[in-house]
Amino acid sequence: MKLCRYGAPGAEKPGLVDGDGRLRDLSGICADIGPREISPGGLAALAAVDPASLPEVEGRPRFGVPYSGMSKFICIGLNYSDHAAEAGMAVPDEPIIFLKALSALSGPDDPIIQPPHSTRLDWEVELGVVIGTTARHVDAADALDFVAGYCVVNDVSERAFQMQSSQWDKGKGCDTFGPVGPFLVTRDEVPDPQNLDMRLDVNGRRMQSGNTRTMIFDVREIVAYCSRYMTLLPGDIIATGTPPGVGMGMKPEPVWLHPEDVVELEIAGLGRQRQQVTAHR
Repeated sequence: MKLCRYGAPGAEKPGLVDGDGRLRDLSGICADIGPREISPGGLAALAAVDPASLPEVEGRPRFGVPYSGMSKFICIGLNYSDHAAEAGMAVPDEPIIFLKALSALSGPDDPIIQPPHSTRLDWEVELGVVIGTTARHVDAADALDFVAGYCVVNDVSERAFQMQSSQWDKGKGCDTFGPVGPFLVTRDEVPDPQNLDMRLDVNGRRMQSGNTRTMIFDVREIVAYCSRYMTLLPGDIIATGTPPGVGMGMKPEPVWLHPEDVVELEIAGLGRQRQQVTAHR
């Protein structure tokens, strides 16, 4: 299933995209898509609903974050060896974990707002892994059993803020720095999360092109590793790292985002995002 939430910010309705790409209204079935709905039992109940029985949504409404109730926005740094190389950093021996503020969350096509004093605004297309079952100290072999599904994430970054100290969080958690969606694609529709093509364009120019097969630590390892240090709750999301091609790594000079720039990104089978950069007002 492709689950989503659509409508004005703060007033999103639950939705489902059917096999023909038509948006269907789920509000007669559930009030929202949250941790209960993306649990194994909740997903089974939604899968039993005939999409053709749901009202079709007219027009082209805004998509919001595809589910609510997230308690943690976890990110994995330098998880592609070629991205580590372009950043001038060593390949990590174990996953690098940092957190993004939940206030950074935004819809997949909402504007990226450049903060005041920002000078090095950057992009990162990433595979998002959404937890559906509480996970504590799980084994890698069983880790995918705790996953509800997958989505597209743009780990927007302000490198000047990020590099001011060894702690990256303040360059990662600004408002609108966490576009997620448009869909939560359930695990049954993604048989191999380690074979997904990824791309990101800025103003029509291809910047990032990669595949999740080149991750240093795969999805199973990441979920298991994170569960050793924090309880993963239904709705928690893990952004699993980015392939090469970020602005910071461009040669001979870095390339940064500026107001009016347009960022478009996609992961095969998970949907597309499009954001325009706007100045803080």
